[in-house]
Amino acid sequence: MQGKPTSDAITIVGAGLAGSLLAMFLAKRGIRVGMIERRPDPRHMTTSAGRSINLALSTRGLHALNQVGLADVIRQQSVTMRGRMIHTLDGDVTFQPYGKDETEVLYAVSRHDLQCQLLSAADNYADVSIAFQQRCIGANSATGELCLRHETTAQECRRPPGCVIGTDGSASAIRHAMLTTPRFNFSQTYLEHGYKELTIPAGPNGTFRLQPHALHIWPRGSYMLIALPNLDGSFTCTLFLPFDGEASFANLTSDAAIRHFFHTQFPDVVPLIPDLAAAFTKHPTGSLVTIKCEPWHVADRLLLLGDAAHAIVPFFGQGMNCAFEDCTVFDACIETYGADWEHVFAAFSAARKPDTDAIADMAVAHYIEMRDRVADPHFLLQKQIEQELAKRYPEQYITQYALVTFHRIPYAEARDRAQVQEHILQELSASIACLDAVDWAKAERLITQKLG
Repeated sequence: MQGKPTSDAITIVGAGLAGSLLAMFLAKRGIRVGMIERRPDPRHMTTSAGRSINLALSTRGLHALNQVGLADVIRQQSVTMRGRMIHTLDGDVTFQPYGKDETEVLYAVSRHDLQCQLLSAADNYADVSIAFQQRCIGANSATGELCLRHETTAQECRRPPGCVIGTDGSASAIRHAMLTTPRFNFSQTYLEHGYKELTIPAGPNGTFRLQPHALHIWPRGSYMLIALPNLDGSFTCTLFLPFDGEASFANLTSDAAIRHFFHTQFPDVVPLIPDLAAAFTKHPTGSLVTIKCEPWHVADRLLLLGDAAHAIVPFFGQGMNCAFEDCTVFDACIETYGADWEHVFAAFSAARKPDTDAIADMAVAHYIEMRDRVADPHFLLQKQIEQELAKRYPEQYITQYALVTFHRIPYAEARDRAQVQEHILQELSASIACLDAVDWAKAERLITQKLG
């Protein structure tokens, strides 16, 4: 835009979802922001140049979007999901609601569309400038000076020393620069499973060919298929499968093997995906990683936020929501410390690190639940008991899923409370086979003793 600032108080490396939202929070406070992004402007492209997994927007993310006036707009461009639709191998379909009532729902949004919306909103602030196709190839952790290279011309330039926030994802160049700083701890843990995307196209006149207001799951023990609805009537499917082993990506290398696998494991999906084998072969196989590191900042020069600081696997639907909540916590730190960036960075890191570690661990555990347990009769009984406890004791018993997804209590607190509730469920469900057999007097004692 014309009239954008020529000097910046903050440089944001990575103009993805978190970076674009953060720029708005900063600009609302009158702080000049320069965003650097290695990809082309997605608003000039028909599809995302990066990942395209659909996103599930929930309470934490909606709260952050509401702070910049975008929650209603984004919600109107989404599909409401009220629960999980479980597809068994024998063709049975069971609906499991997400929340206690119709107010506790998720919103399926297109990553590409959301990215374009956030960029346009950020671009409307006079104090925000965005430079695309600029790859950060080096950062001086002592000064904040950046070395950039244009992705098309290969021309290199240096951005003067300043305050830098890295929102550049799990492969963060800013985090890479911080690896050389003393006592910087870093770990990355890959799942043995990868993922591949497929598409169920819309039916005639844009109709949905599956129930639209649900996240569909085909759990198969060591792997699973999921499908999220899109506004145009299509569904984005994601197969999560081991890289190696009997049922694995390594063994699905021929059209015959692909067709056999889907016909035997997901027979109801096969008629919904045209040219299934060709589509499977065409789409790349992605990996899933959990990244933890500390410290997240170097003095008042460098800070990591979002996936750059804490990449998590997608199975609790909290990657984006967690990154958006980062922005609200960061904004609260500015409210307390002003533009004293060293104190802001330190306070933000101290506040968020325990919670992002907690959601990272819960996301891995939730994958095992989605993959292995949602079709298990005893697990389903525990879920029935849990829903009944939530109805009888709405103030004391809030499910782990609801604590994470429909509330804004710290993730670490949600994890700790859920562990207590899991013990209650185990006691109540031991040696019984149906909801009618639950000892509700015992349930009340346990709720009072353990949850107050």
